Amino acid sequence: MRRAALGLRALAAALVLLGIAACSPPAPPAPATSASPATTAAPEQRHFTGTWSVSGTRQTLEMGPGHRAEAFRLGGALMLTGEQRLGLGFRSDVIGLSDNRTGMQGRSVWTDERGDQVFSELGSAATGPGNLIQGRIIGGTGRFAGVSGEYSFKWNPLVVSEDGSVSGRVDGLKGWALVPSLQSPAAAAAGSGQAAAGVKP
Repeated sequence: MRRAALGLRALAAALVLLGIAACSPPAPPAPATSASPATTAAPEQRHFTGTWSVSGTRQTLEMGPGHRAEAFRLGGALMLTGEQRLGLGFRSDVIGLSDNRTGMQGRSVWTDERGDQVFSELGSAATGPGNLIQGRIIGGTGRFAGVSGEYSFKWNPLVVSEDGSVSGRVDGLKGWALVPSLQSPAAAAAGSGQAAAGVKP
């Protein structure tokens, strides 16, 4: 009888422990660890002016009396000035189509000494020497990734030959660009550490 009573007590204790375990809430999951996201600063607006000289070729299509279309491809050197310029020197490549009735549409790529590029669209409602051309910056690569902006200039041809060769310069180039600024967590921590080290009690 004594052994039976002890067995019943042990069974009752085990049931109590199982009930407590069943009623206890599950342990919360461990928080997931992830890398800190990069800190994105506000885009920086930069204003610039510059000089631009190009040369290349053109192909002309006569479309009846007083109507002419031209396809052109030009390349040259672009130098920007101003304290907030995008860069100092670029190689420029331009391709486009002009029509003396509908205007001009083109595309331009600026490439700096690192190989980073700026892409833009060109447009004008009319054609001819001294005509105002509008440029719209639509993106880039490398340090110019995500850049946007606008610029304008006047095109002045210097040499236009019958064999299709053309050269000229840009006058009055001016514009602005918004350049995104992305700071990595490591760079931010390094900057904070340097700032803290420079503070003396």
